[in-house]
Amino acid sequence: MFLDDIKNQVIGIDEVGRGAFCGPVVSCSILLSKEILNDELVNEIRDSKKLSEKKRITLSNFIKSHSIFSIGKASNEEIDKLNILKATNLSMIRSYKKFKTMRNQVKIDGIKTFHLNERTSFIKSGDNKSVSIAAASIIAKTWRDKLMENYSKIYPMYRWEKNKGYGTGEHRKAIIKFGITRLHRKSFLVKLLRS
Repeated sequence: MFLDDIKNQVIGIDEVGRGAFCGPVVSCSILLSKEILNDELVNEIRDSKKLSEKKRITLSNFIKSHSIFSIGKASNEEIDKLNILKATNLSMIRSYKKFKTMRNQVKIDGIKTFHLNERTSFIKSGDNKSVSIAAASIIAKTWRDKLMENYSKIYPMYRWEKNKGYGTGEHRKAIIKFGITRLHRKSFLVKLLRS
């Protein structure tokens, strides 16, 4: 059941970074090739949050070599301007642009909050029910993690290479001590900065 999306050539879409204090929200749209079924590693694809960082990187490289995928993002400025839900939807729509002329069925993780096209279904906890969505979550997560590691070289005091921009205690303390950067989501930090 979980792998049926590959045989049916379903395009999966998922996002990461919704709850982070800084950086973009990142989405991936992906179409897995049927050849991926010939490798046992396909059975290890699951929700990116349930995988170690090392396993995510291994699976990300494997998935990339057996798929067509596209990344879409919405910046922290867009998140502050639009709100996180609208920015997330925008990142998903941007990631799908590469596939918009295709007639494939599309599955998106989550509840319906926008309209993509007539072939789209939204699936709550979809990264546990669809291999296409799970693969999209892995690609999006590894892509965003790498971006945050690169940003960490510019702003090392926030330890983004470790926390990936999420609101850990260490990150909160750094914000109070050093202030916010151009990459922080101001709308997420109003209460923290007031205290």
